[in-house]
Amino acid sequence: MRSHSSSADLHCFSHLGVFRSPKQSSLSIHPATFISFLSILRRRRLCSSSALKLRGSSARKHGLRHRLVKVRAMDEGISSLNDWEDHDGLLEPILSSSEGEDSDGEIMLNPVTDVDLPTAREHFQTTNDALTVTAHRFAMLGRERKKSRIKYGVLNNIGLMIFLTVLVLFVDWCAWRIVRLPLEPFYLMRPFCISTILVSCAGYICVPILRSLKIRSIIRKEGPARHSSKRGTPTMGGLFFVPIGIIVAFATVGFSSIEVLGAAAATLAFAAVGLLDDILSLIKNRNNGLSAWMRILLEVAAGTWFSFWLDTTNISSPYSMKMLVPLPAPLGLICLGKCYLFLTSFCFVSMANGINLTDGLDGLAGGTAALAFIGMSIAVLPICSELAVFGASMAGACMGYLMHNRYQASVFMGDTGSLALGGALAAMAACTGMFFPLFISSGIFILEAVSVIMQVSFYKTTKCLHGAGCRLFWMAPFHHHLELCGFKEPIIVAGAYVISCILALFAGYVGLISA
Repeated sequence: MRSHSSSADLHCFSHLGVFRSPKQSSLSIHPATFISFLSILRRRRLCSSSALKLRGSSARKHGLRHRLVKVRAMDEGISSLNDWEDHDGLLEPILSSSEGEDSDGEIMLNPVTDVDLPTAREHFQTTNDALTVTAHRFAMLGRERKKSRIKYGVLNNIGLMIFLTVLVLFVDWCAWRIVRLPLEPFYLMRPFCISTILVSCAGYICVPILRSLKIRSIIRKEGPARHSSKRGTPTMGGLFFVPIGIIVAFATVGFSSIEVLGAAAATLAFAAVGLLDDILSLIKNRNNGLSAWMRILLEVAAGTWFSFWLDTTNISSPYSMKMLVPLPAPLGLICLGKCYLFLTSFCFVSMANGINLTDGLDGLAGGTAALAFIGMSIAVLPICSELAVFGASMAGACMGYLMHNRYQASVFMGDTGSLALGGALAAMAACTGMFFPLFISSGIFILEAVSVIMQVSFYKTTKCLHGAGCRLFWMAPFHHHLELCGFKEPIIVAGAYVISCILALFAGYVGLISA
């Protein structure tokens, strides 16, 4: 005796003409009839959101196995049919009988007209899967935004490279008017391009090595929360781009220039201080390796050593005097005497720490340093053309480094790079007396350092007066303040590049009219 539900199911099947006879091996039905059949099954709750199955007990009573029709459904109707395979326009059986003597024949579905039926590979999503698809689309939107930000970093690099290339080519074109002597073709462009290419290629070798050695940056907990994603990025990138810039400069001008030798020695001395700081940071697993006073003491020692070397060495000068600071008219030449040595030490310490503080966003310190080097190269070209080559070579090294430090950065320069760049800029100014163009071209570094000094001073002053310290900025240095104001990293870096471009042009102009 069959159950009521089974009888009702067979009544539905016979009404649709599916089970006309147990001996019938196959039949042909219209697709609309088949769709109506599936709709009835759904209304009778024989299908669920995941699959439509004939009840096992009813199927066994009709001699059917468990491999039955499986249909996925959505609210609008049929969404997919599993176990369908289309071979030469003929649909394989989806209801198969047992192989006994009393078995029913196989039921074949042969559409009367050509209709597009889903195959086994076409899986439409159910309601739960629709949520997954929506989440996936939101994730893809996030990736697209990330890619667009990465494109912003590439655009920043392209714009900076175009500006520097045009500027250096223009300076090379009119260099004979500046120096009053014939110079080799592409006098500044050659070291600039060679350093850029070499550092770019070296980065693809050195960055994986730094990553394999687990020389990774340690992000400050006090910094912006979004910087936590940068944790684990390789650091100490100055190990590969600073030496290349120095080597290219020596390969271009030779070892006969005493000014280039002194600038290279100062650069390596400050790089050694930064390297010591980075190594101690890795050992302590903290953001600060050397204490602030110890690092400043070492920087002052290196700057003082350079000052005494400068005082005792015969530096070629177009003024036949040393310790002179050229300034625009009507000031002219100013002789500082022994104060020149104190100014030199001050510039070394301030430039090194200024670039170190600026190195907080991807591409910020490297790009602004490249512009500062080009500005100084233009300023010192009338006084010492070999130092101009040194500046162009270091600018090219910074550009090559930016290929790996743009947003999102693959490597950071660390204190090894930032202190070395500050020492190189200060050495160029100390050997030629171009301190005023140095302060102009390094305006971004000065701004960052001054913002930290103002923040600390304001906090301590208000704490002494009111018992509770107040902050002048949301966070110092100033680029972190802009981040917390809602500006994105590439936008801040692009703005700094624009300002540095103007300052570099102005510094070069001031240097030319002062010389």
